[in-house]
Amino acid sequence: MTGIDNQTARTAVVTGASSGIGEATARALAAAGFQVVLGARRLEPCERIAAEIGGTALFLDITSDESVTRFADSLDSVAVLVNNAGGARGMAAVGDGEVEDWRWMWETNVLGTLRVTKALIPKLLADGDGMVITVTSTAALEVYPGGAGYTSAKHAERALHRMLEAELADTQLRFTEISPGIVHSDFSTNRFHGDAERAAAVYAGMTPLTAEDVADVIAFAATGPRNVSIEHVVIRPRAQADSVTVFRED
Repeated sequence: MTGIDNQTARTAVVTGASSGIGEATARALAAAGFQVVLGARRLEPCERIAAEIGGTALFLDITSDESVTRFADSLDSVAVLVNNAGGARGMAAVGDGEVEDWRWMWETNVLGTLRVTKALIPKLLADGDGMVITVTSTAALEVYPGGAGYTSAKHAERALHRMLEAELADTQLRFTEISPGIVHSDFSTNRFHGDAERAAAVYAGMTPLTAEDVADVIAFAATGPRNVSIEHVVIRPRAQADSVTVFRED
């Protein structure tokens, strides 16, 4: 077994770490002194990032039980888990919903979070001060036109995270949920199946959050006092009041 073992720095695991919020979080946690393990299906960009921050890149497909098990078995210890992997596909109404799009969103956002968290809970408990940070979305708090499948998955992911917090309330584990609004990343490009023009329209006339904005909040939560539990943070760009109310300049 080629385990991750660092005697001077605690280990933080970041899923979906190949780009966007995951990449920014890996960099922020490394700067905060963690030994960061970057997990994603796209291993090459993770390896590049890991080389730059002194971390470790491991292949991780959160939709595969076998992949998650191999990933977890390769880690000697885990202090912080950042459940970041996930995403959206399409904007169809419920009546027009593509079952495969819904299946993918539930498989990644909900079951993927379940697989990884379940696999790493023993190591997080063994740390004695472990922490689970789950990046949901403001879509976990609201519903909006065009968000049927995604909001359903994110609501479920939030319920999973909160249920774990209740079930493990008698342990030393801390739980933080981060719910970002509009963030400039490859999220929209992926949602629209690579349609860059349509994705760009999401950010038109306003200044969205950056991945670094969200990563700063994650790092703040991860480095706080052990007796402080930052349960939930909602972070939106100033121009966004809710999922449907966004001020856009002409």
